[in-house]
Amino acid sequence: MIPAPFEYERASSPEHALELLSSGRDAKVLAGGHSLLPLMKLRFARPELVVDIARLEELAGVRERDGRLSIGALTRHHDLATNELVAERCGVLAQTASGVGDPQVRHRGTIGGSVAHGDPASDLGTVLLALDAEFVIRGSGGEREVPAAEFFRGVFETAIGPDELLTEIRVPAAEGSYLKFHRRHQDWATVGVAAVRVNGETRVALTSMGATPLRAAAVEEALRGGGDAAAAADRADEGTDPPADAVASSDYRRHLARVLTRRALESLG
Repeated sequence: MIPAPFEYERASSPEHALELLSSGRDAKVLAGGHSLLPLMKLRFARPELVVDIARLEELAGVRERDGRLSIGALTRHHDLATNELVAERCGVLAQTASGVGDPQVRHRGTIGGSVAHGDPASDLGTVLLALDAEFVIRGSGGEREVPAAEFFRGVFETAIGPDELLTEIRVPAAEGSYLKFHRRHQDWATVGVAAVRVNGETRVALTSMGATPLRAAAVEEALRGGGDAAAAADRADEGTDPPADAVASSDYRRHLARVLTRRALESLG
């Protein structure tokens, strides 16, 4: 399939990228390409201008600042999965990145591109929501920080404006795990569950249980009230709206959410 005609510009700096995004044309950002290009080939996306930021090395890499990890938006999944600092300080993020797609996807796809796409089936978005990550978004008026709870707004919809750029993601040190059920190894998650512990607090988030990644508020409430993993997991589907499609029914997704939540909580100990 062939995309609709478009113009292409390679950004030489974040400032140049923002200038191109503010040009008045319908512009889309290209990083790894694994989210945007399929949409363009299917003509679900028909941008007038594609702004390539893939070579902006200043937007890649992992650093520790003020006790948190600062992850550049252009950090590729493979680099996230193999980074020693991530493995030591937030192993659940490295574990999750290692299970995204196949090796080709992991060597090209970026964490920023994945979450900016806003797919409710995204593994990394769910983990970042459980971690209460902060998303740093840059625009012509400067930078702003958006908490994960406000970042995901709907299917393929996030807090990033059309003339803005996601530059950085900040996460705390944490332990935890991400479990997902999928029919084949490289498929999107039918359902996924992230369970993390940050400063002694257990947080749980769900994949493919609504229009965005969701916090399992009822599970967290049950745990704060002294409930065990099994009892808390029985409430995993409360407040969710799982889709029904060719892969799974809504009821089956609800069942998976409860089973995977119990396993994820038990893995925390």
